[in-house]
Amino acid sequence: MTAHTGGVESAGAGAGAATPGGDLVIRARRAVVGAVVVPATITVSGGLINAVDTGPGALTAAPPAGATVVDLDDDEVLLPGLVDTHVHVNEPGRTDWEGFTSATRAAACGGVTTLIDMPLNSSPVTTSPDALDAKLASTAGKLHVDAGFWGGAVPENLGRLRELWDRGVFGFKCFLLHSGIDEFPPLDPEQMEAAMAEIAEFDGLLIVHAEDAGTIDAQSEPSGPAYAGFLDSRPVAAEILAIQQVIDGVRRTGCRAHILHLSAAAALPLIRAAKAEGLPLTVETCPHYLSLFSEEIQPGATHYKCCPPIRDAGNREGLWEGLRDGTIDIVVSDHSPCVPELKRFDTGDFGQAWGGIASVQLGLPIIWSEARRREMGLPDVVRWMASGPAEFAGLADRGAIRPGARADLVVLAPDDAFVVLPERLQHKNPVTAYAERALAGVVREVYLAGRRVDLERPAAGHPVFRPGAPGDRPAPHRP
Repeated sequence: MTAHTGGVESAGAGAGAATPGGDLVIRARRAVVGAVVVPATITVSGGLINAVDTGPGALTAAPPAGATVVDLDDDEVLLPGLVDTHVHVNEPGRTDWEGFTSATRAAACGGVTTLIDMPLNSSPVTTSPDALDAKLASTAGKLHVDAGFWGGAVPENLGRLRELWDRGVFGFKCFLLHSGIDEFPPLDPEQMEAAMAEIAEFDGLLIVHAEDAGTIDAQSEPSGPAYAGFLDSRPVAAEILAIQQVIDGVRRTGCRAHILHLSAAAALPLIRAAKAEGLPLTVETCPHYLSLFSEEIQPGATHYKCCPPIRDAGNREGLWEGLRDGTIDIVVSDHSPCVPELKRFDTGDFGQAWGGIASVQLGLPIIWSEARRREMGLPDVVRWMASGPAEFAGLADRGAIRPGARADLVVLAPDDAFVVLPERLQHKNPVTAYAERALAGVVREVYLAGRRVDLERPAAGHPVFRPGAPGDRPAPHRP
């Protein structure tokens, strides 16, 4: 592993490479097991965790005969692999922006062992079974971690969403305003409610980019290098109104719904009340909203542009309170890369620049760096980024260190640090909003189903599908 990138380094079949057909035993003086950090010995066989010993003699018991034994260093903590349910891989069709090889390399380097790919900005967008087949075909031999898929809900496929659901997508994404690409048009409020009614019939899930189109259309078009103009063009009111529309639709249809990339802390009381009412609503936010703030964004710094936008420092602290009290359920990357030219670094024009922040490799150290400053611990980070997203996606076999779970594991040095150097990141285009930032938390090793990830070897990840789908093809445990 390498401290400079916080990610997986190429390695041979040394420590941590499980014996084929045999057991792997990992002994950690610190492991996040449930809600606590404890000494633990984890025994892995056939890609699954067989046993978790946290008793007084956990680190001294004799391992099974023939097992490969890995003793973590004193400065290392064992975590479950992260589950990132919001990643734009962009393959097929826009592989100059990103692709499954580069995205899953970056994910592995950041401790993400399962990601779920968004239905855009690939081409074709994932709004039909044929498009899903094209996406699946494009993953062959490229997955360094496991990958699942969201479907899309657009005006053209309403009434046929179950076709994708039965093929194993985890749910359906919709926009309530222009998505940025014409081939993925938004739903108006009536269409969104029609989609909800349809999805509720098979107990599916609708995930919503919640900004109100009318509110944003009424603002002045952003232009030029001043960030304030872009921020004013995406007001808090647009998020609040759209979230209210989602809540009203959930109340009327009973559909399970999820608010994507919440940026506006002012919407938290609305969400909190909906949850208290018992409505099936979940909410995510992202590392950029929890670490960055508008006051620090310099003129022309378009690598900070995303939608909804990064807001002020007080808003950031409000989001942390929403995490602390459980109103916000999970933290995911919204990894959304593009080619550097689309960021318009030549003009610094926030109106013309593509919006999106690429951070799938950096989410864990970003959130850990910020959480520790607020006296929150690694079990909190695991809840937000591993067990919570796994539960949200219905992946009961992931996101926790417990018997019967997949042996997707991360070795983290939480007190080690590194400086983000864009050219050493693994996603395809070296553009990041975190350049030259010092972050705590270095990912030293990653295990996928009990085998150490080695980026110099053939990719070992697999597609994953919604559990219980008629065509469910679970990822093999790869003993």
